[in-house]
Parts: sequence; structure tokens; C-alpha cells
Amino acid sequence: MTAHALPRRHLRRSARSLLMAPVAFLVALLIGAAIFVSSALWPTWPSGPVSLDAPAIPITVANVLFDVPPRAIRATVQRRPGPHERIDLAFLWPSLEPPRPQGKDAEQSAADIKGDAASSGAELSQRLFVTIAALGPVLPPAERLRNVYPHYADAQATEGPDGLAILPFRAGTPYQGEDLVYLAANPEQFFARCTRQVGKVRGSCLHERLIDTAEITLRFPRSFIDDWHSVNAGIDRLMAQLHPARN
Repeated sequence: MTAHALPRRHLRRSARSLLMAPVAFLVALLIGAAIFVSSALWPTWPSGPVSLDAPAIPITVANVLFDVPPRAIRATVQRRPGPHERIDLAFLWPSLEPPRPQGKDAEQSAADIKGDAASSGAELSQRLFVTIAALGPVLPPAERLRNVYPHYADAQATEGPDGLAILPFRAGTPYQGEDLVYLAANPEQFFARCTRQVGKVRGSCLHERLIDTAEITLRFPRSFIDDWHSVNAGIDRLMAQLHPARN
């Protein structure tokens, strides 16, 4: 019986193999078709930096899509479409147009950005600097305003221009030497952390906003807050340009 059973098993295996061959071929064909379609539809980005005069390019930071004019991007290595950990931008104030690069500005590296931001030249004083990065583990700006800053601030605020209040941070805190400037009637409508002028170094302000998981940090001269209505409206316009509403 055993001698007769072995050929039967062999025949069954052969029949099964003949049946599986078309199935395997069909699966391979479907996988190949899927790979082809994916490669054809998947967006391809230029490998190098795009031209300064190119139209706005799609950039994602923290999975949030932004439309960014290349001329506004300060670091050459960031001047390409696709995902980025962060991008550093500059815009002329109050036009919100990207600045025309001159000399080495056109080939600026990421290492230059921090030093340039601290410059107090007349040209840079009319610029709005923008950094977009992932929010990460820190609290959103509005929560910092409500739950963090009060722990480090003095108890008494002074009156500022046009309805603003100025609350200094205590010495020995992470924000020493800065003031919390906010709209007294509605702090969440407008608030910023501002350094004070020291000698010839002018004070500057940081205003932070959140779009989904991306934090936008805007830096401008402290003198701008004298007309905070225009600053707030200008920032609204800039956010609409960088992250337009999509259906």
C-alpha cells in the first residue's frame, strides 16, 4: 500500500504546483502594476535647491504643508520642495515680500542665520523673520501664556501702547531680561515675549503661532509693537500666504 501511495502524493503535489503557477504569476503582475502606478503618481522633487525666482514651492514641516517662495528661504540647503525638519524665512516689512538677496545673502548657510538675526542694522530692522518647526514636546503658545509665563513673571504689569500691558519676567528665571507684552483686554488675541534694549542693541519680540503640529515663530523689532494692530494683521496675512485654506 505504501508503494502505491507515494506516487499518488507525488501526483497531487504536481497538480497543486500546476494550479499555483498562474496564481503566482497573477500576484506578481499585480504587484508590478502597483509599483508602476505608485512611481508614476508619486511626486518627484528636484534634488538640488530651486531658483530664487521660482514660484512658491510645497514644503512640509511636521506633516503640515506650506507654500513657500524660494526667495524667502534664508538657508540654501532648505531651498528645495519636500519635507523639512525646519525652515527659516525672512520677509520685508510691511510689504511681506521676500527680500532681494545681495552678495553672500543669496548663498547663506544655516549656520549664518542665528548671527544675522541678532544684527541691528537698518535693513534688518525692517524685516520679519520666521521659523517653522515641529512643536515637539513643548506646550502650545496659548497654554504657555496661561500656565507657564505667569510663574516666572512679576506680579504687576505696566500700561503699554494702545491697550497693551507689559509684564516683566523676574531675574533668575529662564526669561530674565524679557517682558511679556500682551493685549490687556484679551491676552490671547496678541502676545509676545520681548527683550529690552541694551546699549545699542535694540529689543526684539517673539510671537508664536500654531498650525496643527507646526509652530511658527515670528521675530521682529520691539518698536513694531507700538502699532501692534498692523503687526497682528500682517502676520494673519502672512499665515494665509504660507498656509492657504484648502478644500
